[in-house]
Amino acid sequence: MKRTFGCVLFASLLLCGQETSLRKLEAEMARVAAVGGGVVGAVAIHVETGRMAQLRPAERFPMASTFKIPIAVKLLEMVDRGEESLDRMVTVETRDLHPGSGTLSQLFVQPGVALSVRNLLELMLLISDNSATDILLRAVGGPRAVTAKMRELGLDGIRVNRPTAGLIADYWRLTDLPHEMAWTPEMWKARYAGTTAGGRDEAAARFQRDERDTATPLDMARLLVKIQKREVKGAELLLDILRRCQPGEARLKGLLPEGTAVAHKTGSMGVTITNDVGIIALPGGAGHVAVAVYVKASDQPERARERAIAEIARVARDFFLFQ
Repeated sequence: MKRTFGCVLFASLLLCGQETSLRKLEAEMARVAAVGGGVVGAVAIHVETGRMAQLRPAERFPMASTFKIPIAVKLLEMVDRGEESLDRMVTVETRDLHPGSGTLSQLFVQPGVALSVRNLLELMLLISDNSATDILLRAVGGPRAVTAKMRELGLDGIRVNRPTAGLIADYWRLTDLPHEMAWTPEMWKARYAGTTAGGRDEAAARFQRDERDTATPLDMARLLVKIQKREVKGAELLLDILRRCQPGEARLKGLLPEGTAVAHKTGSMGVTITNDVGIIALPGGAGHVAVAVYVKASDQPERARERAIAEIARVARDFFLFQ
């Protein structure tokens, strides 16, 4: 009886100590987040133990391009079921060339180019190509299908409502768009040229209050945990691509030791929204940390927002390595 009581007491004290340490980590995350300005939300989960630190975990943040991970999860499920093939060739039409990050619109001016689903997946995740993203979003059944998949996974905090073309149009207040079949790169440039700075600022402020295409840091981090634990189909391929993600060297990776493996996806909109979500591998078999950091409504320059993300990633990485 005494031994049982002693074991229970020791376990309780150990748990209490861990909780106290996690609260200290959360306080440090809040402290370093301040450099980013605006509103910062972050969740860090040690994948192997489930221990978690959080900052505004349930608040909604615009996902920007981090929504490309949920699209990839839905796509790879369809591949696993035989409903889609990574080898299927897709013709890229002029109407598919959407504004934003990436290179498809720059490289393929003329229609008639065909790329495989695998090519499009890599373009979407490696260089955040928006044209490839919208082609794949259409292939998986649209935003509702992706949101439904997130709900199936128990991640109600992740909501996909619009393609990237719609996100950009709403963020920059690009109105009077013609039918999608008439979209061209020149059309997008002309619509942007017709906006005013005041109109764009008003639209950007409204965009950040919109609950469409948002995620809570908690559920995005939980999605990353499911990917790392291979609880979604195609996780190996997805992780391989995310480890090679090119943008965002100053974000999650910014202050980590050289050579640290990070499977991640960045997201940005305008001059106020900066995100990065990913999985950090710890050395010495210490496991992995899933980290989701979102910054919105910031009045600081991008380097400050990226610094906040890098600082949060570093303190979370060091805590779970040494604790």
